Amino acid sequence: MNIRIKSDNIPGTISSIESSIKKFVPTDTFDYRFLDENINNLYWTERLTSNLIGYFTILAIFISCIGLFGLVSFAAEQRTKEIGIRKTLGATVTNIITLLSKEFLILVTIANIIAWPIAFIAMNQWLNSFAYHINITWTTFVVAAILAMFIGIATVSIQAMKAALANPIKSLRYE
Repeated sequence: MNIRIKSDNIPGTISSIESSIKKFVPTDTFDYRFLDENINNLYWTERLTSNLIGYFTILAIFISCIGLFGLVSFAAEQRTKEIGIRKTLGATVTNIITLLSKEFLILVTIANIIAWPIAFIAMNQWLNSFAYHINITWTTFVVAAILAMFIGIATVSIQAMKAALANPIKSLRYE
């Protein structure tokens, strides 16, 4: 049985309902629950899963940024002489940053293209388990791609800027 009560005097209302029910069914025990508590208990695993996914997503982004930073550092180190020659021939800092950043942003784009269908299928399967659910739109993936590109650009640009601002004389001294 569902009974809607006002929140003015909940304990008094519950005791009044209990005494009324005891008049009609004295042998049964009076047990009550609030609907909002039932709903919260029903979805607590979803909230826990959502929190865990959020934490692991942050960890994965951090680890991928470290890996991307390492790749850029390695590429910049391998191309030190090339960067030095380009700078002595008149390349600007922007040209050097673009040169180093382009290939890594292509990797971020490929990663997004691979991840989109997997994420779409997984999210649709998860959302279909709910009685009332939302539909995933393409804008969600566009926002995720823009965010991934921004994080990628920020990560790559730090090391690319460092390589672009290095003195070309040091890289060409022993040639």
